[in-house]
Amino acid sequence: MGASAADLAARPYTKAPPVVAAAYDWSGFYIGANGGGAWSRKCWDVVPFDINVIPIPPFTVAGPEGCHTASGATAGGQVGYRWQKAAWVFGIEAQGNWANLTGSNNSTQPFFALSNLANRTKIDAIGLFTGQIGYAWNSFLLYVKGGAAVVNDKYDTYVFAAQPGVPAGQAFTRGSETRWGGVGGVGGEYAFTRNWSFALEYDHLFMGNNTVRMTNDPFFIAQLSHNTNIRQDVDMLTARINYRFGGPVVAKY
Repeated sequence: MGASAADLAARPYTKAPPVVAAAYDWSGFYIGANGGGAWSRKCWDVVPFDINVIPIPPFTVAGPEGCHTASGATAGGQVGYRWQKAAWVFGIEAQGNWANLTGSNNSTQPFFALSNLANRTKIDAIGLFTGQIGYAWNSFLLYVKGGAAVVNDKYDTYVFAAQPGVPAGQAFTRGSETRWGGVGGVGGEYAFTRNWSFALEYDHLFMGNNTVRMTNDPFFIAQLSHNTNIRQDVDMLTARINYRFGGPVVAKY
């Protein structure tokens, strides 16, 4: 005899499986490239020195020479490691950049101004060694960074307008240094695949005040060699792309 519908047991209720939300994990080693622009404000002050050339009476050269901004392009690479705890991300990074930041100004120191001299600066390399702390919203990361910075500076003073026996462009003195300072920065980074991410970053380098030895060109007398105090800071804005090794996307329920 066939069973009636009333005799059939009710089908058990089955709860729908929970929705799985994929969360990006920023942990792991990464390597990348960057490029952008930078600018450096530099102010020169001559440390007093004496010139004694017969038959000219001895005199002292000293005082401010004015300021200029050295600007240009920069490009390089970075390598680092991050680890994530909940939404907080911590990291360390080393960055090295080629740079072509140049600028000049006519000297305002009276003796140098009368001699038609201009000061010129070039930064050709920048390095950063930093720690990071950030907060992640899944595949978007906002972070701040800070640590040590180093730049390679080249300086020269040259004749910007010809004088009797001295052609325009003739080098007067030259100097160079590798300067260490501090850096602070902020950035935002977006992971567009499991391993690849894109970031925009701004950094300010606090490079302080250093005394630089400016050595005379052989065209001029050795007494023109002198020390100059040079103050500088550097601002840098770069776009970055990173490749992160390993690190699966984490499933959250």
